Amino acid sequence: MSLHSGIPRAIAADVRRGERLEYWTLGWMASVVLVMWLVMGASQAMKAAVIEDVLSLVPAVVFLLSVRWERRRPTARFPFGYRRANSLAFLVAATALLSVGGFLAYESVSTLIRQEHPTVGGITLFGHTIWLGWLMLAALAYSVIPPIILGRMKQPIAERIKDKVLHTDALMQKADWQTGLAGIAGIVGIGLGWWWADATAALFISLSIIKDAVGALKQAVAELLDGTPRALDSNELSNDAKQLVAALKARFGKIDVRLRETGRYIAVEVDCLPPDAIPTAAELMGDDLAWRLASLSFRPEPGDTGP
Repeated sequence: MSLHSGIPRAIAADVRRGERLEYWTLGWMASVVLVMWLVMGASQAMKAAVIEDVLSLVPAVVFLLSVRWERRRPTARFPFGYRRANSLAFLVAATALLSVGGFLAYESVSTLIRQEHPTVGGITLFGHTIWLGWLMLAALAYSVIPPIILGRMKQPIAERIKDKVLHTDALMQKADWQTGLAGIAGIVGIGLGWWWADATAALFISLSIIKDAVGALKQAVAELLDGTPRALDSNELSNDAKQLVAALKARFGKIDVRLRETGRYIAVEVDCLPPDAIPTAAELMGDDLAWRLASLSFRPEPGDTGP
């Protein structure tokens, strides 16, 4: 039985807010990349920050594409619609986050092993020669501001619309501003003569990024393999999925319930005879979360003959 008849207006409005934030992300982060590239110099932390900022555009792009595909109507070739476009986008976003962390770790460790001593020279502006590090610090400070603002705005929206792509993008924004702070520490270290500070700062932040990325990648793979609905910030069963299982067992007794997540929606299969009165999504999940229940089907177990 299909229970999905479209998401409520409030959720649809949040999805559109998410889209607007992603367009703002593309614009702001493109400006950050340009500013960082202009003053990059030979700094390892700066180079890593630029590449990380470029890769941080990937989740924003795939979110916009997935939402566009999700709105398409079912076709003969795709009779269940395109709800799983969000699941595929989540995998791409998680992979991009892991790529960022892995690249930063590799570059940082390589620099420390080779004991490269980065140098930051001077630059002539308006007839005056100044240390390039000052411009790097200014660029890094600017690179921290947009991600902090955007990440904080995306997080509550991702929670309301149950969108793991937007949540992963918020994690990417966190990686952006953390990388910016690590870069500042690295440039200051170079100025003080600590050659290792630059790469160490980048390595420190890469480990945090990898940790978040591995968790997101596990969730993405589980979702594509018809796994049970996971929480946004962990690999544990989501609270609304637990609520749904409890409601079904309370109504039908000791039964087996299988849940799988398709994008932001949940499909349910129950091992029992179809009841005379099919419960509504609101009865099982409440009015606020009823939109998440896309389908509910009953499969009689062998030996069930009914009344």
